Amino acid sequence: MSNQKQGYLENAAGHLVPIEKVRPIDLARDELVREIVEKAKAVSANIGDFKVATFADIAAFVQLSAEQYGAKIGGNKGNVTLLSYDGRYKVQRAISETISFDERLQAAKGLIDECITDWAASSRPEIQVLVGDAFQVDKEGNINTGRVLGLRRLDIQDERWLRAMQAIGEALQVVGSKSYVRVYERVGDTGEYRAIPLDVATAGGAQ
Repeated sequence: MSNQKQGYLENAAGHLVPIEKVRPIDLARDELVREIVEKAKAVSANIGDFKVATFADIAAFVQLSAEQYGAKIGGNKGNVTLLSYDGRYKVQRAISETISFDERLQAAKGLIDECITDWAASSRPEIQVLVGDAFQVDKEGNINTGRVLGLRRLDIQDERWLRAMQAIGEALQVVGSKSYVRVYERVGDTGEYRAIPLDVATAGGAQ
């Protein structure tokens, strides 16, 4: 046991307890937990190695495919789906970006408020509700980026509105991204693809 020190076992409070004072069931539990943790670390390292190698293999194949047409591709951005020749297996590389808005969003909100105020008598209530919903914040004080970006799809030609939409576009910032690889196998008579689990919660079926 790695937390033994010359016949002592360290408890959760950081105190050294003589081994003979620790109940056998507590010793057994400690040993089991440490065995599981060591195995979990090994599995996690294997998954990490698999992810790195898979992304490198996909990037290399995408470049190889592009070179067949004399094209060169920079970076590893973009979603890619690869199929086996018989269509039984599918591998997807997905890049999920996290977006946010900087202070220019407040300028856009000011312009939109001006428009709503001037249109109050004649504008459709639906637009006012849509704008109100777009700028509501959640419990963490974050704005729903999808709703704000949805305002840009409205066909409104007011000059202030157009400037507000430009400000929204310029305020948009990519603050992070996550990369995923998903592997699928076609099963059953329906031809439906089912993900091959790569996490502990779903690997090997339900327990």
